[in-house]
Amino acid sequence: MQKSHYIQKILKKFILNKCNQEETEEVIAYIQKSKESNDIPSVEEVLALLDEKPILSEVDANRIYNNIAQNLKPQNNKFSKKRNYIWRYAAAAIFIGVLATSYFLKGNILNTPIDTAPKIANETIETGKNKAVLTLNDGSTIALEKGNSYQTQNVTSNGENIVYDSKKQSLDEIAYHYLTIPRGGNFHIFLSDGTEVWLNSESQLKYPVHFTEGKTRQVELVYGEAYFNVSPSTKHRGAKFKVINKSQNIEVLGTQFNIKAYKDETNIYTTLVEGKVSVATATTKQILKPSQQLNLNLKTNTAVVAKVNIYNETSWKEGVFSFRRKPLIDIMKVLSRWYDMDVYFANSNLENAGFNGVLGKDQNIEDILKTIKNFGIIENYEIVDKTVFLK
Repeated sequence: MQKSHYIQKILKKFILNKCNQEETEEVIAYIQKSKESNDIPSVEEVLALLDEKPILSEVDANRIYNNIAQNLKPQNNKFSKKRNYIWRYAAAAIFIGVLATSYFLKGNILNTPIDTAPKIANETIETGKNKAVLTLNDGSTIALEKGNSYQTQNVTSNGENIVYDSKKQSLDEIAYHYLTIPRGGNFHIFLSDGTEVWLNSESQLKYPVHFTEGKTRQVELVYGEAYFNVSPSTKHRGAKFKVINKSQNIEVLGTQFNIKAYKDETNIYTTLVEGKVSVATATTKQILKPSQQLNLNLKTNTAVVAKVNIYNETSWKEGVFSFRRKPLIDIMKVLSRWYDMDVYFANSNLENAGFNGVLGKDQNIEDILKTIKNFGIIENYEIVDKTVFLK
């Protein structure tokens, strides 16, 4: 039997039109199997799962459902048994959609007066913190966060960072670890060669437990964002340092740079802070100078180099969000990763609204939303569980 909190989660995703095909089928299957008679759950039952109060009466909700069901019901009896089964599923999905739309849009979101204070229901959005999941060479995992220490012969973690000891290298075959940062987290890692890496929310780094002296030191940013402070090659018999990901290779001698390569974005941004890097893509190879950024468009496979403000691009590792002429939709992507939340734009015109500002990563989400509201970027907002609605 499915757990109620899981049902609650996918019902909310369904309401916000964010379910994938598999999750949608689970929602419909849950509704179809909820009673032996295969009746659709009542409005009261559905909203009880969502921990909300219905704004529709039972009579009105049933009237809407009956109208949907009547329109979907097949008009002839040929294959009626199979079609009856199908239209029950369809009616179930549309019923919840109508119910959800009525609650969220007709209720407290779109029609909230501007002078009414934003409402927060069941707020569970927390400020991000140091946390990560370490995956060892054998596939086992260790949760790293403040209060949880971890130590082996080569590795030490106090829950806020993780350090690999270069003096205790194994002569066995090189083992690889993965450090995965979830939404709502970041982490700091010291590789065995002394290179420091800061990993942002929703990122993953693959790296060897130790490097072979004199050979190229290579790590992989599987996805996400990372800031590298690379130990110079002069300390490692001239060995170069290389960062690879699915679309480009970055070769360095001793430098500081930032890579932003999220799975849900169509561009990869490589920003050089100091030193020198060579960025190779499928079609080009570019040498970057300090303060330059290479923007690789994955759709067109084209790369553009431009001068950028280093602080705006790398302030995240210092505990600050610095936005300059950023559209609100891009800002909300950054915030959603740090606060592990979803964002819904009630008005699509808001997505391209520009914002300039510096925000602390230790601020709670309500303070940040108030700041954006006070700048006149949005008229209002509402927080329902882990979803932010902007209007």
